[in-house]
Amino acid sequence: MSQLPDPPGPRRCVLIVLDSLNRHLLGAYGSDEFATPNLDRFAARSIRFDRHYVGSLPCIPARHDLLVGTLDFLWRPWGSIELWEQPITRHLARAKVPTMLVTDHPHLFETGGENYHTDFMAWDYQRGHESDPWKTRADPSWIGAPTHGRFDFPYERSRGYFGDETDFPGPKTMAAAAAWLDQSGAHHDEFLLVVDEFDPHEPFDTPEPYASMYDDDWEGPHLIWPPYARKAVENGVLNEREAHQVRACYGAKLTMIDHWFGRVLDALDRNGLWDDTVVIVTTDHGHYLGERDMFGKPAAPLFETMAHIPLFVHWPGREAGAVDALTTSVDLFATIADLFDVAPTHRTHGRSLVPVLTGVADSVRDWALAGMWGHETVVLDGTQKYVRAPAGDNAPLSLFSNRWSTMPIPGHPDVGLPPPDGRAYLDTMPDSTIPVIRQPYAAGDLLPYWAGRRFGGNHLYDLAEDPGEERNLAGTRAEKELVDLLHHALDEVDAPADQYVRLGL
Repeated sequence: MSQLPDPPGPRRCVLIVLDSLNRHLLGAYGSDEFATPNLDRFAARSIRFDRHYVGSLPCIPARHDLLVGTLDFLWRPWGSIELWEQPITRHLARAKVPTMLVTDHPHLFETGGENYHTDFMAWDYQRGHESDPWKTRADPSWIGAPTHGRFDFPYERSRGYFGDETDFPGPKTMAAAAAWLDQSGAHHDEFLLVVDEFDPHEPFDTPEPYASMYDDDWEGPHLIWPPYARKAVENGVLNEREAHQVRACYGAKLTMIDHWFGRVLDALDRNGLWDDTVVIVTTDHGHYLGERDMFGKPAAPLFETMAHIPLFVHWPGREAGAVDALTTSVDLFATIADLFDVAPTHRTHGRSLVPVLTGVADSVRDWALAGMWGHETVVLDGTQKYVRAPAGDNAPLSLFSNRWSTMPIPGHPDVGLPPPDGRAYLDTMPDSTIPVIRQPYAAGDLLPYWAGRRFGGNHLYDLAEDPGEERNLAGTRAEKELVDLLHHALDEVDAPADQYVRLGL
């Protein structure tokens, strides 16, 4: 008797990325500080990953991980999809799989992020969030938005055009995603829908009842712009009362976007999509809200608040539960490629999570790398985290790119990396024959703010015994083993030679 072939796997996928979503503040991970009923509702039908970590930081490098599948923080700080690589959307276009992007993320439409959306079959940009250059003139009928040290910022010009909750970019994005599922999603036998939602990223600006939900006795304008600072209260950047208000405003934004995320869940319910649709919810990185007296995303070692991020995956036919497999952001690219049976044509660094999601395997990797260009480099083995700081002057350091750009700063058009100079030369990337400009940097050169800082040495934490990262084991015998693992991991990704020298390896 011949064995029947296995039934085909799911061929629909929804990937939802909420920016700056703190794992430790979600109900599904044990918090009750802020209300997240719809994320909890989704988690109740999903597989919760308990050891999911960032790869490349910050915002656009993290999108590069997700859509391109390669860790770019060892090669460049921030930039577009390069000539030698192709995003998952390009591969799916060849396979005739419809792809849709719904987003309010302004960095995708700025220099350095402007071609991440172009290979989607269609995309919908909801305007007005943070640095989005949407309006040239503020609404003359409005009295002004609260600020926290910013002036003539795009959001201040856009804010007056938000009449009520439904006009805010986050709610508009989730409503648009739900509408696409209603109008188009259910009619495609296969599709990839990416919802890149900028909330709960700052500004932590919400209408009532959210604005006062977690700090109802605050008087005056809400503090919607968190400072980016270490030792923030200790150094007087803000006081304890203001620190509570900033955290409460983040909670308000989190609860508001959670409410609108529920509209997407309702659309999945309404259209009967759960039985054949993989739904993934994650983030790019965390956000400090007073932990270790830090706020925002300051130049600091990647502690758990920033690096340990949430991941929930609904896999049709698999019961909800939790797994402790070590995973990282590039693994989601590999998972989506596996789901649609497409093979990348450039070097990638991810491992498909399908074996874990289907119960075939308990893990897919033994280590993960994370970091920011010119910053500390992190290696994890599932229980230990090793943060290796640059030695000396944080040099040598090279930037590899054929699309020269870095993180734009609205209102400061001349602030950024200078163009390549006479030190630049042509090189190649791993497994590529396309020439790439390699620009070396030396001590004293202009670098992104996170690379031009003083470093506080190496950090090693046993997360199983010390989840709060209070006992730094760097300098003990345990460090030698992690140094070897870091060296091995850098070898595996063919890291540039100057990274080994910069890190004192």
